[in-house]
Amino acid sequence: MWWDRRRSALLDVSLAVVSALEAGIEGYPFAKEAGIPAGAGVLFGLLAGSVLVVRRKWPIAVVLVSIAVAPAWMGFLMGVVGLYTLAASELPRRIIASLAGMSLVGMLVVTFVRVQQSGARGDQNLGEWFVPFAAITISLGLTAPPLLLGLYVGARRRLMESLRERADSLERELQLLAERAEERAEWARNEERTRIAREMHDVVAHRVSLMVVHAAALQAVARKDPEKAVKNAALVGDMGRQALTELREMLGVLRSGEESGRRRERAASVPLAAVGAAAAAAASRAVDDEGAGVEGPCLSELDELVGQSAAAGMVVDLSVEGEVRSYAPEVEQTAYRVVQEALTNVHKHAAGAKTHVRLAHRSSEIAMQVENEPPPEVASAGSVGLPSGGNGLVGMKERVSALGGVFVSGPTDAGGFRVSAVIPAA
Repeated sequence: MWWDRRRSALLDVSLAVVSALEAGIEGYPFAKEAGIPAGAGVLFGLLAGSVLVVRRKWPIAVVLVSIAVAPAWMGFLMGVVGLYTLAASELPRRIIASLAGMSLVGMLVVTFVRVQQSGARGDQNLGEWFVPFAAITISLGLTAPPLLLGLYVGARRRLMESLRERADSLERELQLLAERAEERAEWARNEERTRIAREMHDVVAHRVSLMVVHAAALQAVARKDPEKAVKNAALVGDMGRQALTELREMLGVLRSGEESGRRRERAASVPLAAVGAAAAAAASRAVDDEGAGVEGPCLSELDELVGQSAAAGMVVDLSVEGEVRSYAPEVEQTAYRVVQEALTNVHKHAAGAKTHVRLAHRSSEIAMQVENEPPPEVASAGSVGLPSGGNGLVGMKERVSALGGVFVSGPTDAGGFRVSAVIPAA
C-alpha cells in the first residue's frame, strides 16, 4: 500500500493495535462520565486509536484526531506518535508549527480542566499555583519531546538522503570520467596506429620505389656500363640503409607504445575511486608523448629528396619562392611527406615524366605543388611496374587536414597529374 518495507507496515499496525487498546480502555470511564453506554465509549476509543495505522500516509489526520479526542482524556499514544511523524515528515514547517501549537494548546486546556477538577474533588489544598504548573508540565511533556525528536530525525533523514545523492552523483561522475578516459585512450591508440601506418607507408613506398627503379636501371646497364652499374648499386645501398634507419625509429615507437600499454593495464587494476579527473589528462599526455617519439624529416632535406629522384632518372625541377624560414616540426614534416609521396607516385605511375616541385613561403602559410607532365611513350612502355596500395593520396590529405590545411589533387589538362597543398604556418 503506502509502505516501502514490510517492517514499516508491521510497526504501524502494531502501534495502531496498541493505540486502539489504550483508547478503548480509556473510553470506558469516558462513557460513564458522558452518560452513554460503555460499549459505545469503548468502540469509539477503538476506532479513534486505530487511526494511527495511517500515520505515514496522512500524519495531519492523525494529529487532528488526537486533538479532537483529547477532551475525552484518551489517545495519548496516538498524539505522541502523531506529533513525531508530523515533525519528521516533508510537510512545510508552517503546517507543522500550526498543528503542534494546536495540540499544545488543546492539551494545555484539557489538562488544566482535568487537574482543576481532580483538585476540587480532593481534600488536600495544593495551592493555586499547582494547577497551571501541572497543566503546563503535562502538556509540554506530551508535545515537546516527540516534536523535537521528529524534527531531529527528519533533518537527519534529509541529510542522509542528500549525502546518498551526492555519493551517487560522484560515482556517476567517476564512471563517466573512466568511460571518457577509456575513450580517449582508445582514440589515442587509433591515432597512433594511423600515424605509424602513414609513416610506414611514406618510408617504405618512397625508398623501396626508388630502390626498384635503381635495381631496374642496374640490370639494364650492368653489362654495358659497369661504372654506372656500380653507382646505381651504391645508391640502392644508401636508400636501403636510410629505409632501415627510419624503420628502426618506427619500431622504437611501437616498443614504447607497448610499454605504455602495459603501464595502462597495470593502472586499470586501480579502483574506480582512484581514477578521478587525472585519467583524461593521462590519456591526453599519452597522445603527446607517443606522437613525439620520432623526429621526422624537415624542409632542409628537400634538396636531398629531389636529388634522389633525379639520380633515379627523373627530371625534377625544384623552385622555392619567398623567404626561407623554419616552421613547427609537424608542419615541416607534413610538407616534406607531401612532396615525397607525390614524387613516389610519379615514379609509380609516370616514370620518365618531367616533374615540377614548387615551394612557396608566405606570411601565414606554406604552399607546395608537385606537377608532372605526361610520361613519354617509350618510358611508360619500358617502365618497371610498381605496386600501388591506393593510400598515398588519402594519407597526404589526412596529414594536411589534421593541421587545418587544404589539399587538392587531380589530373591536369595536359595529361599529367598535380598535387597541391596549403598548410597554415602557425
